[in-house]
Amino acid sequence: MTNAAFSDLDVAHLLADAARAAILPHFRTLSSAAENKVEDGFDPVTIADRAAERAMREILSQHRPADGILGEEYDNLVGTSGRTWVLDPIDGTRGFISGTPTWGVLIALSDETGPFLGIIDQPYIGERFVGGADVASVTGPLGVANLKCRTTTDLAQATLFTTFPEVGTPEDRAAFERVSAQVQLTRFGCDCYAYALLAAGQIDLVIESVLNPYDIQAPIAVIQAAGGIVTDWDGAPAHNGGRALAAATPELHRAAMDLLKGA
Repeated sequence: MTNAAFSDLDVAHLLADAARAAILPHFRTLSSAAENKVEDGFDPVTIADRAAERAMREILSQHRPADGILGEEYDNLVGTSGRTWVLDPIDGTRGFISGTPTWGVLIALSDETGPFLGIIDQPYIGERFVGGADVASVTGPLGVANLKCRTTTDLAQATLFTTFPEVGTPEDRAAFERVSAQVQLTRFGCDCYAYALLAAGQIDLVIESVLNPYDIQAPIAVIQAAGGIVTDWDGAPAHNGGRALAAATPELHRAAMDLLKGA
């Protein structure tokens, strides 16, 4: 049963507040030391990741018990409402354990068509990017502002972000480099914060691969609310993860997708 006293946006803010409170005591401290979740490679997790997701799940058990939960750190919870909260307690754990403020808390609410409400929260800076049907805003140190993607249409004038220089497979990297060769500026390493910058009108493109649903659903909702476009590299929905192309304008999206496909 849904607690009608709280709107979905209210609940999303409660989740983000709880995650902030759970995470910040561990940032830039010895307690941010990470465990490796995989044998082949490095996929770190900290006590802050787990504490934040537990705190968010507890709130959902109180306010949205019928909804499902898809989170990074704990087992999926199947709901009965047809709606799912998609949680990444710290997107960018590598940045978190390195002390950079480019990680974020990702919160999305989705149905069978994909995410329709999202938050990208950067607790240390104190920035919260929110996107949904009736909201596209950022709250931060300078107050509240509307989110609006840039109007760039020419790749030669565009700024492109991705997290890792290798992007994904060798084929993925080659495709990314075809786009990178055409843009004005390419930058690396911002994790989810790159998507927030796109929604805020600071950059033009984000291209990534090997994503999970919890990596991309909140950015999709925020960017779409700000007027941007997010699909996979073939133009299909990206909310199930895999490869993602986020663009400020249809023209940039089309040009970048053509290059990713090798046209």
